[in-house]
Amino acid sequence: EQKPAADGKIIYPLGVKEITDKISNDEVVKRLKLVVKTYMDMDQDSEEEKQQYLALALHLASEFFLRNPNKDVRLLVACCLADIFRIYAPEAPYTSHDKLKEIFLFITRQLKGLEDTKSPQFNRYFYLLEVRMLCHPCTVLILYFFVFSNSHNQKVQMHMLDLMSSIIIEGDGVTQELLDTILINLIPAHKNLNKQAYDLAKTLLKRTVQTIETCIASFFNQVLVMGKSSVSDLSEHVFDLIQELFAIDPLLLVSVMPQLEFKLKSNDGEERLAVVKLLAKLFGAKDSELATQNRPLWQCFLGRFNDIHVPVRLECVKFASHCLMNHPDLAKDLTEYLKVRSHDPEEAIRHDVIVTIINAGKKDLNLVNDQLLGFVRERMLDKRWRVRKEAMMGLAQLYKKYCLHHEAGKESAQKISWIKDKLLHIYYQNSIDDKLLVEKIFAQFMVPHSLETEEKMKCLYYLYACLDTNAVKALNEMWKCQNMLRGLVRELLDLHKQPTNLPDPGKAQDFMKKFNQVLGEDEKLRLQLDQLISPTCSCKQAEQCVREITRKLTYPKQPTNPFLEMVKFLLERIAPVHIDSEAISALVKLLNKSVEGTADDEDEGVTPDAAIRAGLELLKVLSFTHPTAFHSAETYESLLQCLKMEDDKVAEAAIQIFRNTGQKIESELPQIRSTLIPILHQKAKRGTPHQAKQAVNCIHAIFHNKEVQLAQIFEPLSRSLNADVPEQLITPLVSLGHISMLAPDQFASPMKSIVANFIVKDLLMNDRSVGSKNGRLWTADDEVSPEVLAKVQAIKLLVRWLLGMKNNQSKSANSTLRLLSAMLVSEGDLTEQKKICKSDMSRLRLAAGSAILKLAQEPCYHDIITPEQFQLCGLVINDECYQVRQIFAQKLHVALVKLLLPLEYMAVFALCAKDPVKERRAHARQCLLKNISVRREYIKQNPMAHEKLLSLLPEYVVPYMIHLLAHDPDFTKPQDFEQLRDIKECLWFMLEVLMTKNENNSHSFLRKMVENIKQTKDAQAPDDPKANEKLYVVCDVALFVITNKSTSCHLDSPKDPVLPTKFFTPPDKPKQTGVLGAVNKPLTVTTVRRPYTKTAVSDTGSNASTNSQPISPATTKNRYRPFINIVALSCIYKERHSKEAANILEVSSEASEAGARENEENPQIVKAEGGKKVRKLTCDNARKLGINLH
Repeated sequence: EQKPAADGKIIYPLGVKEITDKISNDEVVKRLKLVVKTYMDMDQDSEEEKQQYLALALHLASEFFLRNPNKDVRLLVACCLADIFRIYAPEAPYTSHDKLKEIFLFITRQLKGLEDTKSPQFNRYFYLLEVRMLCHPCTVLILYFFVFSNSHNQKVQMHMLDLMSSIIIEGDGVTQELLDTILINLIPAHKNLNKQAYDLAKTLLKRTVQTIETCIASFFNQVLVMGKSSVSDLSEHVFDLIQELFAIDPLLLVSVMPQLEFKLKSNDGEERLAVVKLLAKLFGAKDSELATQNRPLWQCFLGRFNDIHVPVRLECVKFASHCLMNHPDLAKDLTEYLKVRSHDPEEAIRHDVIVTIINAGKKDLNLVNDQLLGFVRERMLDKRWRVRKEAMMGLAQLYKKYCLHHEAGKESAQKISWIKDKLLHIYYQNSIDDKLLVEKIFAQFMVPHSLETEEKMKCLYYLYACLDTNAVKALNEMWKCQNMLRGLVRELLDLHKQPTNLPDPGKAQDFMKKFNQVLGEDEKLRLQLDQLISPTCSCKQAEQCVREITRKLTYPKQPTNPFLEMVKFLLERIAPVHIDSEAISALVKLLNKSVEGTADDEDEGVTPDAAIRAGLELLKVLSFTHPTAFHSAETYESLLQCLKMEDDKVAEAAIQIFRNTGQKIESELPQIRSTLIPILHQKAKRGTPHQAKQAVNCIHAIFHNKEVQLAQIFEPLSRSLNADVPEQLITPLVSLGHISMLAPDQFASPMKSIVANFIVKDLLMNDRSVGSKNGRLWTADDEVSPEVLAKVQAIKLLVRWLLGMKNNQSKSANSTLRLLSAMLVSEGDLTEQKKICKSDMSRLRLAAGSAILKLAQEPCYHDIITPEQFQLCGLVINDECYQVRQIFAQKLHVALVKLLLPLEYMAVFALCAKDPVKERRAHARQCLLKNISVRREYIKQNPMAHEKLLSLLPEYVVPYMIHLLAHDPDFTKPQDFEQLRDIKECLWFMLEVLMTKNENNSHSFLRKMVENIKQTKDAQAPDDPKANEKLYVVCDVALFVITNKSTSCHLDSPKDPVLPTKFFTPPDKPKQTGVLGAVNKPLTVTTVRRPYTKTAVSDTGSNASTNSQPISPATTKNRYRPFINIVALSCIYKERHSKEAANILEVSSEASEAGARENEENPQIVKAEGGKKVRKLTCDNARKLGINLH
């Protein structure tokens, strides 16, 4: 410390006595006031006085004064010390660091007196503050930030800010210490502790933007760019400071933003993440214009959407939500980047893209464009369940908000009207989780079950009217599945065998066994469940039952109860939360309003006609799943009114509803019965074909005296048949056909006479009119001539008549099959008078092929269908008319997938390899995959199926396929390269699907099956060397394909294949010379590997009996010698794997496309130069197939 006078005596101002601890506080105050006045009057130039009173200055900093209990003493001492700092500046008389700190803290504590603005000493406190600010502004700021209070009046606050602003603006510069003093109050931790200090710093920065901005830029430049974190203790809070400064005034960061662009390109992922988080807040702030003012930084930030670091991409996606809400004008910039991220390999990012878009959409639908919503729609098919669920639930919420509640008007509702269709389309997915979620969405968002019945049914009524076709099918399927599940619950003993209706199939079976056990032990639970699945259960009762059952199964309570969750899934699916008698009544009332024209159809976006038609379709579907709910006079009266409407579709649907629900009409509602019968008679006689069909079936289903009713229809129709007026024939033929199928015993005899004398002789064998020569292979339904439509119905009548009889005692089926075969051979022109146009001939070929398929579904008729007739039927799939091929293939697939057709008909799909249209080949392959999957699953699920493997196992289709290809009319030269290539393509079309997996060593089974065929002869022409040669050539090609596609086919077969005796003779007995030895030429190329080898007796197969004598290799040597040159076969195989071959195959497989004639987009198989032969069934071909048309 500085020394006083030499003698060390303290000199006091004039009139002031010595101040010690021995005098009273009042006296101390009195003397200090004089000392304060003396120091106030002194200035920095008074050197003599400064030296004179130096000892006094040191004395005032003693413990007696600094720790005095009297506040007036402390205030006066503080004022003295403040003036001492002013007078002795820049060198204070106190050199000890600890003493300076103690004095500063002492002065700081005295400044708290500023809190009481009404205190008599307030002016002295204010003077103390002014003096300190003039002496050491930085220090004063520090002190003031601690003591500032809202209790200060406005005058004090403004004065303080004026003083501090002046110091910063007029000073030589802002030191780092001063900058830290201001900025530290912006850090979140300090901000929350001292809100007043934060407000002062915020205001001060706003006032001094121009001056302090350069200092801020310098600070951030050192920290961000140069990495000098030691320049300030605030270096670790730079991003928090930037956010706060931007919120205060963006101008404070004008020079800092380019530095952030530099940090965005850092090699450190965590550093980029921190900058992205910061910029996300700056760009996303509500009133931020940073994106428009600093486009380079905005574009650089958008580039981080494609960052290699996953957390960075995730943060960018999360930012997009706030940006869309606060800055809709930036949606265009974000769309492309969100599109890429919606396909991000990271599940969490795809999930957050959906959340981002949906959140913005829920706030305001106008914030998200159609493209963004399209991204969410795509994610409904994501490979991950979490993403799919989020997308579906998000869209469902938007639909409920804007379409159901109309929160943003009709325009917004129209914008997302597609959501309802797309959500229901998900029901087509195989995952049970998807199906359950669609059912949940339908019950909670599309038609909320919590609504009142009238409102709920109105919602369902207009929803059904607005759905597209596929969505309607999905909704119908959903109700069908729920109804099926209710039926399964009625048979609880078998329910545990049906786990596929519940999620997690591996555990479902155990859960259902446990549930079955619980039901057996709890009678009340059984009663509740019985009420739930009762046809008379109302929606309110259903909700109560679900609650009661769930409550019973909740105990004992567990954190997670998978069993309870599984039961909840089951109950939610079987509970009728939408449909009961009251709901059906409400739907019917809505339908009546639409019929009367008093409904709000137009306001709901549908025309009255569309509403009526859709409403009846809805009731028709519900009549299958909830027939009991329809049983009321009011409902049936409304349906009778619909029967009288001119709209054919409406009347047809109404009849079908009566058919499904009217079993008690005759006994309980006689008035409805008396009104309904005449209408049904009229529809059966003079309605449309579909109405006639439904009317006949309705009479048969709901009336006890059905024989009398059907006879009253049959007799007048049979007498009025007139082939000269074909327009009036179609409906009678439909009615007669269905009557004969439903009541064969009653009408078999009169129908036989009608068939012989009218159907065949008068209608089918006569061409009364000449068709138009437009050259087209297909025309629309309304352009088909009435005569051809009548002939098509006549063919269907024949089939229905035979299906009703289900026997061939009168040989009528043989005659019908010959007639249908002749129809196919003559290409549809049975009389061959060339009066029928090509499009009508296509219709008749399709009808004939479809008729054979229908008859083949009945075992008694399948047995009498000859191989030749089967081949003719199969060749329809290669018809020259595209529509014929398409419709026939679909009918074939549907019958096969339902296991209605014998396995041999699946071989017909092999011929699809020749189809010139790529889409048709792809469809055929999908049909094969589905059929094979269904058959294999059926074998697994049904133990009894193992006894019928010959008719179920997909591999057994190979013999039928080989036989069918051997009799292909296009296969005339066994050694022709092009024909062999076609055969190979057809074989591989089937074998590729069969050989996808080698289950139970199936590849060796296939090989052995083909080898066994070579030990037999063609049962269709056993003595024809040419026919057998073609059969063996096809076998050779099949063996070559199998052995080249499988490395395990040479293993021993697990079973001995059995061949169908209808197509192959029993194995030959041993002979010294082969029957076909002269045809088989020895191989000249020995370097090529044979496709198979015959080395053991065990490889022989049996057709008639497994006990037949084996044939020695020596005696079968000629039979086993390949019938085609192996080199040529290798070329056929290898060309598939070369570029040159790819071109050849493209030409060969698409050749008919190159030379196709387009008749209204109707591809037709014709012969193109260098392409395939015309696929036509000519009389020559018929003779090759051994068919006698006479």
